[in-house]
Amino acid sequence: MAVSISVVLLFAILAVIFVRSGGLKISHALVCMLLGFYLASTSVAPTIHSGLTATADIVAGLRP
Repeated sequence: MAVSISVVLLFAILAVIFVRSGGLKISHALVCMLLGFYLASTSVAPTIHSGLTATADIVAGLRP
């Protein structure tokens, strides 16, 4: 568990650096994808999923 959290933090830091640099290259996209896979295997995944579902429900309920 401690190793996966460290890897998640490493990939999160790298993703933030890549996005702030302004140019998202193929290698940067790969790091972001790996961050998603590692986040999906942590205990935070259900919280992220429920938050995204709630946000999608709010957006779907908006009327233009």
